[in-house]
Amino acid sequence: MYNVAAHTCKFLLKRRGKLHVRNREYLPMDTGFVIACSHKGWVDVVALGTAVLPHQIHFMAKKELFNHILTSNVLKKLNAFPVDRNNPGPSSIKTPIKLAKQGHIVGVFPSGTRTEEDVPLKRGAVTIASMAKVPIVPAVYKGPANVKELFSKDPIVISFGKPIYLAEGRLTKDRLADVSNHLTASIRALEEAEK
Repeated sequence: MYNVAAHTCKFLLKRRGKLHVRNREYLPMDTGFVIACSHKGWVDVVALGTAVLPHQIHFMAKKELFNHILTSNVLKKLNAFPVDRNNPGPSSIKTPIKLAKQGHIVGVFPSGTRTEEDVPLKRGAVTIASMAKVPIVPAVYKGPANVKELFSKDPIVISFGKPIYLAEGRLTKDRLADVSNHLTASIRALEEAEK
């Protein structure tokens, strides 16, 4: 179901106007990895998924989206898995760590909310990448945030940054802060470049 949905969405996004994917060559080809992308609406989730085709992304999504059995089944078929954002704990990162270790791409929206405000990035993406021993790829989305805005002719842009490779060793509090700050700076630099 994922491939059909992703290719259909890619076709529709291209039909509506310009769809640009920048720096796709930065995506690692020999390992699983975490994509940490800016987030302002559901369109960026769709655009990010189409930007990495033929590869698939496994998206972290808030557990409330899985409350209804029908919605839950569809989301799971689209490679989404639930995360408790209000009470994050070790169990919240077991699934993404396992997926990344198996060579899959894990999609994280570190701000945790769909907002254009300057929200400090959460450290979950760094923790997942560190424990799975995989790189983090910063990414930004620029374009429509909702259905109404999709009818505009504004281009859709997904831009990837250079992968952040974490050094071997224990993830100390200071190291977690340093890598999180690096990730935040990388995403902000990509956003500035797209202004």
